[in-house]
Amino acid sequence: MSLSVAVAGASGYAGGELLRILSSHPEFDVTTVTANRNAGQPLIALQPHLRSLRHLQLQATDPAVLAGHDVVFLALPHGASGAVTAALPAGTLLVDCGADHRLTDESDWKQFYGGEYYGAWDYGLPELLLGGGGTQRVNLKASKRIAVPGCNVTAITLALAPGIRAGVIEASDLVAVLAVGPSGAGKSLRTDLLASEILGSASAYQVGGIHRHTPEISQNLAVAGGVDVSVSFTPVLVPMSRGILATSTARLRPGVTETQVRDAWETAYAEEPFVHVLPAGQFPRTADTVGANTALIGLAVDKAAGRVVVVSAIDNLVKGTAGAAIQSANIALGLDETLGLSVDGVAP
Repeated sequence: MSLSVAVAGASGYAGGELLRILSSHPEFDVTTVTANRNAGQPLIALQPHLRSLRHLQLQATDPAVLAGHDVVFLALPHGASGAVTAALPAGTLLVDCGADHRLTDESDWKQFYGGEYYGAWDYGLPELLLGGGGTQRVNLKASKRIAVPGCNVTAITLALAPGIRAGVIEASDLVAVLAVGPSGAGKSLRTDLLASEILGSASAYQVGGIHRHTPEISQNLAVAGGVDVSVSFTPVLVPMSRGILATSTARLRPGVTETQVRDAWETAYAEEPFVHVLPAGQFPRTADTVGANTALIGLAVDKAAGRVVVVSAIDNLVKGTAGAAIQSANIALGLDETLGLSVDGVAP
């Protein structure tokens, strides 16, 4: 029997991607979609690519509308979901794609987001390595409250966590530069996201440790076993609609060999259906992850600099958001975690 599903924030990019994947999920039946200022319009007017869901109409994002479903996915702006989820029944599986329930430290929330703190939920990155062994998926089984990671966070966490848990890299000097597509910023009309502004150009933003994903990255790498984690990451807006290519580097621990480095990553992800370590000398392209719930990883050792270089690629709207949400929900419900999710991208 299908599980009834509601998607809040269905008119945005993340909401649309959730619906695209959910529309072909064999165990989920999307019965309700909600929005804020677009309430009252047909879903197809805002998401014209979702032909199979053209019968749905956007309703107001109200707890009374969302209550009564087996699963509720929320794709609302940061700071908007906490009040909504607080009013929903304890027995409903809630999966939040926003930031409201990601951070375990209230002071981090106040510094980087502000507003009321609603507490941390089970973290929705199944492949997150735990310092003592195992992965985060053990904490998602039978969960009723799941917080999906930030997309930049996913790219960097998956890139660096294996080296930290295996003890082959230092956690105190981590640097990452990310090429990111503008869909990660949502559909809000902003001058800096207009095609005329970004086509033929690349620009860094949120430079100098002020990006909201910074404490979340540190939080994850500490969970993976990092001590005195220090990470500096710089996102760069580039003219591709979706995707993240993260180049992350870390200092090698003394005496560590290239073989030990590669073993650390290959061992960590050997059984993972969605995280693939590429052969030596190969590095991923964002194009190969479009539409797929995959994270592709290439790594090298820069002997002269004494650093490991890890290049990771994801689709920010799939593995970075909607795919992770559905993968985590599958685990929580006791389903095959790969259900409804693809490892195949779209080409060309």
